Amino acid sequence: MKYLVNVTTLEYSPDKCAGCGRCAEVCSRGVFVMQDKRAAVTDKDLCMECGACALNCEFGAIAVNTGVGCAAALINGMITGGPPTCGCDSTPGSVCC
Repeated sequence: MKYLVNVTTLEYSPDKCAGCGRCAEVCSRGVFVMQDKRAAVTDKDLCMECGACALNCEFGAIAVNTGVGCAAALINGMITGGPPTCGCDSTPGSVCC
C-alpha cells in the first residue's frame, strides 16, 4: 500500500552502502531489496518513515525524517485514541497524511 506519492523524506546513498542487507531485513514495507550485493530502493512511496532502516544502517547510507508522515500519524492516533493525524496543522514542515 502506498501512502502519498513523492512526499517521503527517505534518502538513500548507494555509494555508502556496504551491502550488509540490514535495511532489507528490517523494512516491513519492502522498500529495500538486495541487488548485486548492495541495497536498492524498490519504491520510495512505500516508506512510512518509521526510521528502522536508518537506525540499522551502520554506514550512513540511509536517512529519513522520522516522526512525520504516515508512521507518526498511525502512532499518534493509537496514543490519543483518535483518527490518525501527523500533526501537520501544528508542526511546521511536517508531511501531512
